[in-house]
Amino acid sequence: MKRARSELKPGILPELIGYRLRLAQQAVFRDFAAQVGELSPGRAGMLLLIEANPGVPQGRLAEAVRLDRSTMVGVVDSLEERGLIERRRGADRRTNRLWLTRAGRSLAARLRGRIARHERRVAARLDDAERAQLLALLEKLST
Repeated sequence: MKRARSELKPGILPELIGYRLRLAQQAVFRDFAAQVGELSPGRAGMLLLIEANPGVPQGRLAEAVRLDRSTMVGVVDSLEERGLIERRRGADRRTNRLWLTRAGRSLAARLRGRIARHERRVAARLDDAERAQLLALLEKLST
């Protein structure tokens, strides 16, 4: 007869903010991948930021999502290769401005609906006040 594996003792982990954030992030990202799917949460966020800010300079987008410029180039390349965005030279020729293509606009519209359903699912155990409080507390930690 086999014995069931004993559970690991968590030690101090449940008391650590970073540990709890990571578990929550993993759960949210799993649901996002299963329900939204076409893009990662980060790339979907960039697409929605470009939609909200047509012609945003590439460097400004990198600052907004807190990516270094070299990482940003690869992400923008991948979105451009998929035909979702296009780069256009800025007025000073040293900057690129980013625009959604027709395919990018169409995908952004589909994503908004899926993301809204995803958000309702992941926040289902929170009432409106708790959701607002969680967002406010996460904002405090991220600034």
